[in-house]
This record gives sequence, structure tokens and C-alpha cells, in this order.
Amino acid sequence: MAQTKPVSLHLIPLAKDTVLLPGIVLRIPVAANRPDIPALLSNIYSQAATKTTTQRLDSINVACVPLSSPLLNRHGQKMISQGDRSPTPKARLGINPSDATKDDLFGYGVAAKISGVEGRGSGEFALLVEGVARIKIERVTQERPFFQSEVTYIYDDAVSPQDLAIQELFAQLKQLSRELLTLLRLSSLLPRSSGSAGLSPILARRLELYIAKRGIQDSGLLADFMTNIVEASLEEKLQILAALDVKDRLEKAIALLQRQVGNIKNNVSITTLTSTFPANTDLDQMQKTGKQRMRRPGISGMQLPGMGGIGTPPDDEQEPNEMDELKKKLDAAKMPAEAAKVAFRELKRLKKMSPAQAEYQVTRNYLENLAEIPWTVATEDQLGVETLSRARKQFDGDHYGLEKVKKRLLEYLAVLKLKQSINQDVNIQIAKAEEEKAAEKAEILKRKRMIDKSPILLLVGPPGVGKTSLAKSVATALGRKFHRISLGGVRDEAEIRGHRRTYVAAMPGLIVQGLKKVGVSNPVFLLDEIDKVGTSNFHGDPSAAMLEVLDPEQNHSFTDHYVNIPLDLSKVLFIATANTLDTIPPALLDRMETIALPGYTTLEKRHIALQHLIPKQIRTNGLGEGQVEFNQDVVSKIIESYTRESGVRNLEREIGSVCRAKAVEFAEAMDSGHLEKYKPQLSVEDIEDILGIEKFDEEIAEKTSRPGIVTGLVAYSSGGNGSILFIEVADMPGSGSVQLTGTLGDVLKESVEVALSWVKAHAYELGLTSDPSENIMKNRSIHVHCPSGAIPKDGPSAGMAHTIALISLFSGKAVPPTMAMTGEISLRGRVTAVGGIKEKLIGALRAGVKTVLLPAQNRKDAKDLPQEVKDGLEIIHVRHIWEAMRHVWPDAHWRGEENFAGIESQL
Repeated sequence: MAQTKPVSLHLIPLAKDTVLLPGIVLRIPVAANRPDIPALLSNIYSQAATKTTTQRLDSINVACVPLSSPLLNRHGQKMISQGDRSPTPKARLGINPSDATKDDLFGYGVAAKISGVEGRGSGEFALLVEGVARIKIERVTQERPFFQSEVTYIYDDAVSPQDLAIQELFAQLKQLSRELLTLLRLSSLLPRSSGSAGLSPILARRLELYIAKRGIQDSGLLADFMTNIVEASLEEKLQILAALDVKDRLEKAIALLQRQVGNIKNNVSITTLTSTFPANTDLDQMQKTGKQRMRRPGISGMQLPGMGGIGTPPDDEQEPNEMDELKKKLDAAKMPAEAAKVAFRELKRLKKMSPAQAEYQVTRNYLENLAEIPWTVATEDQLGVETLSRARKQFDGDHYGLEKVKKRLLEYLAVLKLKQSINQDVNIQIAKAEEEKAAEKAEILKRKRMIDKSPILLLVGPPGVGKTSLAKSVATALGRKFHRISLGGVRDEAEIRGHRRTYVAAMPGLIVQGLKKVGVSNPVFLLDEIDKVGTSNFHGDPSAAMLEVLDPEQNHSFTDHYVNIPLDLSKVLFIATANTLDTIPPALLDRMETIALPGYTTLEKRHIALQHLIPKQIRTNGLGEGQVEFNQDVVSKIIESYTRESGVRNLEREIGSVCRAKAVEFAEAMDSGHLEKYKPQLSVEDIEDILGIEKFDEEIAEKTSRPGIVTGLVAYSSGGNGSILFIEVADMPGSGSVQLTGTLGDVLKESVEVALSWVKAHAYELGLTSDPSENIMKNRSIHVHCPSGAIPKDGPSAGMAHTIALISLFSGKAVPPTMAMTGEISLRGRVTAVGGIKEKLIGALRAGVKTVLLPAQNRKDAKDLPQEVKDGLEIIHVRHIWEAMRHVWPDAHWRGEENFAGIESQL
């Protein structure tokens, strides 16, 4: 226990058999025979008025001290012999507390703050005080007209986590407290002879909540609180007041609780209820009788700080009827007619139930859930004159790139705005028709209202590309509330549709819970990781349960198993996210509009890092503006050498690592007093020192050229990046065999075979043989190799590069080292389209390539390229391998080139 230095306090002697404990609110009636309290209050007000700062009445403490007992000394210890017994206190003789002397006061009391003053019409009033802390009376300095004394504040010591004894006692105290409340609540309908006064359900719930919130550090406070509830003598309460040690106080409180619980169990029998109340006694009369019995000073006069009075108030201050409160909630919910019919039918049933019935709480929970669902409450969309421009600015500010997604979301906002404008005009016409009493015309106009059916959008893309944050930006742009539902790992259909009310611990599904949380019927719901939803199992099929939620033709009447009333979800804007479409059932996928987010390119990552990630990480790691500076070369180094992903999560982690390293440097420079030596500028060499060895190597274009070597282009589908790929072909004496190395996939091997077949078929036209019937591979073997063997390479994109490499090898003509190409070929020599053009061209520019050959069919893909790429690369589109050869070797002449003119006219 911790004590403070003695301080002077005004002292109020308490009435006979009254003890105030910390944490308890006590009402002290002030009659005409208590002149000491008015005099004390007058002195307090006078002192407060003379101070320079305004002091509130509830911030001033007074000492509330009980009168002594003849069986205890001033320290709460029992008298052992007659010699130890002090003179009989006058309080035992019925004397007024205001006439008591200092010898009549107990040695301990409670410092209390004045919570308020209650006035009465007859001129009497009552003082409300709330116990704050124990005090020990050191010396009484004044007795009349009111007591003044020097006291020492005593506070409970903090309970150590290693103190197993107190932890065990505290657990026992909470268990006995709950048991006592349960017995008191069950005995609310039992007769007085049962030996217990019952509790109303409201009072019991509040007490249970108060007990549940107490932690181990509040063990002494809980012991004081339960002492005030149980039936205890004055001496027992004084001993609790004098128990300064928490462990001692817990043991005494537990003993009182055990005695009370034992008495109730011994005195209450199941037959008491039937023997006391005749068979024709109605429930209202039983409850009324029970409530009358529970009004005893121990509970009805007790209050909790911060919770108001928790006991049973006087008849003229009864708490609002529970059923009336519930009915008000249901009326305020403004339910549709069908829902209101069900709700009030259940409310009528609830009124006829006894609170002791198991179904009572089930029905009550159901009605409270119905009242919390936003049936008609909706936020008004911010669809003004500047809606689209503001939304575009919002999207561009939150996200770099992602033009297709932004375009689709702006289309949705534009449609929503136009619908609202049409509906406003229709509503004006309907109002005019109703004024003219043209009911038929009004009905026709009502059918012309535009129904707002929000789309179901599915954002598909790798992790870290901004799918979740896009949904938040949509909610912000619309001015709607946002709620995220994580579907990853959902395996039970009931999590989506809710449980039947007949099940134990039934609750609504995630959709209804989300509506309750946001409180409006038109929020933005993010269904995160919809591709991770479980499939059919013994708990049902969660993905099938999503069908009705995400079907625009059905979700206007979605039925949750718990609510069992149709809900309109058509106003909810659902945005689902997924990493892949493979695991989404086709029926569910058909309900959603798919928008692909392929991942960020290196240039986009650089913009994102400079505009968003770096400022965020600088703030996160405690650095200020100008204390660390990233340039474009440093950011590019981190992106190209330390991350290869579609999103930017790993990029942000690496930037965070750099910022933490600079934070250490800055802190050390500041501690040593040499801030001038600290350099905020980062260099590429610093990145290598901080992040270590490069995780990824970038291919750089060759500076010299040799026959048989061609630069191809590759896109890493898992990383969203592109790079160049060297294709090397070598020949040797042999019998026409072909060897392939470099971790080539099946599709890439087929590209080599197609390229070799075309070259062999056109060897004479290419000038590689002197006889059209000669086999160019008759006396040689070739070896095709793609370096960077650790990286698996597959996909139809290198047919043209392989063909050019073979022609270069057999003809002895080198390919320019700054030229790269991508595209597949057919056996007729036609160049066909490939994917990943954006990533490949950015990788080519980064590697130092100057000219790129692309299939003519990929012309549309080159339109969306960043301007930096368009300016840095010469992009040539070709339709046939002969056309590609013209650009690779513009000065060369081929024997069969004349034949290509006829082929070119057919393309």
C-alpha cells in the first residue's frame, strides 16, 4: 500500500451502521438535525470562491468516516479482553452523527468527491458523494461547527503478475460474485421467506457487466464493491474498510460471499415458488411482488460511478419499460411492411414470455438485430456539378496508372449521376400530378423512375497492386461508407447467409453484420479474396451462397437465414478482389464484371515510390523532410535489383529498410554532435551497402554483334516486369540434330522447331544453299541456348527471334546489338501477336535497346505505352519474316525476296 503526506480535509461522520467504500456512490440525507453538513458546504464554497482559479465542486474531496463499533478498536481489530474495549460509542446509543466527538469516529474512512446535491420540496436535501480512496485519520483538528482533520491517503499497490495467491483469490472472487448475481436474479420471483432479495434483469445485467470489466489490478476495488452488495454487519464492513492489504481484503470479501451464497442455496427450494403463489397468479403480479422484495438498502441505495444509479429507483423514477424501448427502436428503424409485420408479431410474443424462459433472450436478440439493420437509411451520393472531376482527381491522387479501372469507375459515377437527374425530374412531375389529383398519371410516372442497380465489380490481379485501396477511393469519391469483408478461409455457408434462429449462439451472416456496422443501405462493400472462398463441404457451399448476394437480378430480395426477411442489397456497391480466376466457380464469376489489374511496370513503380511510398516510409521511420533524399537512379536500382513483383509491397519494405538505415546514421550523428557529417543524399553504392547483394540481375544489350546471336524480349508474368533475353545459336559438324538448353519450356521448344523448319524450307530462297533440294542440316548439328538458365522461359513469343538467329548463323550476317524483337511465327512465315508488350518494351528501354520489332497485330498494345517509352524506342511493326529481315539487314539482298512481293499483297 502506498501512503501520501498528511493533508487537511473536511470530515463528514456517517449515519448509524453506514459505511462508504471506494468506488461506491452514497446518498447522505441532510435533515434539520444535521447542521454540520450545511456549514461544511458553505465553508467549501467560500474557499472555492476566494481562489484565483475556478474550482468545481466535484473536484473537492471530503472525508466520509463511519462511527466506531463497541466490538472493534479504531484499527478494525476485534476486542480481546475487557481492558481493550473502548468506551461505548455514542452512535450505539442513537445519537445524531453531528453530535459525535472525535472519540466516536472510526480510525479509517474514505475520501470522497461531491457528485451533486439533490433538493427536496420540503426544504430537505441530500448530498451525493462518490468514494475515491481510503484514508487514515491522523489527527482531528476541529470538531465544531463541522469536523476538520489531517488524513493520509492510502492507495492499493499494483498487483504483480507473479503474485499467484492474489490471482487465485481474484478469480475466486469473480466466480462467487457471478454465482451470487445468478442466485439473486433467479430468486426475484421467490417469497421473502427464501432469505434473498431478487434482482431485475436490467440490474443483473449491469452488475454482470461491471464485474466482467474488472481486471486483476482492480481486485481491491471489486472486493469493496461486492462487500456493499452482500448482507454484512457493521463490524464486517469496518474490517473491510480497515483491510489495507489487498490480499487480506480479498479473503474477507470471499468469506462474506461464500456465506451469502450458502444461505441462499440452503433457504431457497424449488417448491417455494409454487407454494407461495397460487396457480391463478399472473406473471405481472409475480414480477411486481419480486421487485418489491428486492428493495433493500444494500442494493437499492447503491450506485456505480459513471453508470448512474444501478439499483431500483423509487416508484416515481422507475426505469423505462424494456418493451417500450424495444418498440421505439423498431418504429425508428422504418422497416418495410413485410419486415414490420414480422417484427411486431415477435414483439407481441415477447411480451407474453417470462424473462426466465430460454426463448425470451433469443427473441429479444432477434428483434434488436432487426432494429439495427438499416432498412431505409442511406447516405446521399455526392453527385454535383464537379462530381466526375473530383472523382478523377481522387483516383489520380490515390493511384498511379490503372487507367482501365479508373475509366470503368468514372463510367459508373456518370451513369449514377444521370439516373439521379432523371429521377429528380420525374419526382417533380409526380408531385404535380398528385396536386392535380391525377392518380393514374402519377402511377405511370412512378414506373419511369430509374432503378439504381449498382454493378458487381471484380478486380483481378496479383497481390500488392492496389485492389483494396481502389475500393476505398471509390467510397471516398462517392461519399459513401466503406466496409471490408474478408472472405479468405470462409468454409461455412452460415458465415454468408447466417444461422437459423433455432441454433445456439445463432447470428446473422457477414453481409447483414456489415450493414449493421455501417448503418446505411447503400455502402461500398469490399469482398476481399473472393477466390479464397471454400467450396462444397459438410458445412454447405459458401461460394454458392454468394450467388444470390452478387446477382444483380436477385440481390434486391436477399434472404439471410437468421433475419428470414428479404433484404434489398441492390443499392450496395460490391467490389470483389481476387488474385486469380481459376478457383472462382463459373456461375459465380458470371455474376461479376471482371476488370484485370496486370501489375505495375518499372516506370509506374518508380512514380509510385517517389510520390507515395518514400514520403510514407520517411514519416513512418521518424525522419523529417530533407533528412533522406532518394533520386531516380536509387529508386530504379531498388526496383530492378531487389524486387521483381507485380505490386509494390516488397518495394515498400525495401524502401523502409533504407530509411531505417539512414535513421540509424542520423541518430548516431545527432548523439555525437556531428550532424554536419551526415549526408541525406543516397547513392546507388549506398543501396548495395544497405540492402546487400543484388537479388536479381538485369540483362544489358550487347555492344558488339556476332552471327547467331539475337536479342529477344521476355515478360515475367509473376512479377509484372520485362527484360531482354539473348538467344544464341551455334552449329557444328553433325547429322542434323538439334540441342536445346536454357530451361526452355515446351512452347518455346516448339518455336525453335517451327523456326528451323521455315529456314530449312526456304534455304535456297535465302541464299543459304545452291540447290533447292539440298538439306541445309545434312552435315551439321545446331545448339540453341538461352542464357540465364535459372529463370524458366516459356510462352509463344520467340519464334521470330529464333528464325532471325538461324538465318544470321547460316548466312554469317550479324544482327545489330541494339535491336530486339518479339513475336511468334507460323510455318508460312507470318508473324503473329504475343502478350506482355508493355512490360517487354519497358524492359528493352531499361536494357539499352534502341529498336524493337513487334508483330503488326500488337499495334494496338503500343498505344497505351508511357510517353517515355515511345520517345526512347523506335518501334517497327512487321507482318512476315521477310519484312523483318528487311529491317534487320536493310542492305542485304536475298534470292527469294522478289517472291515476298506477292506474299505481301495477300497480308
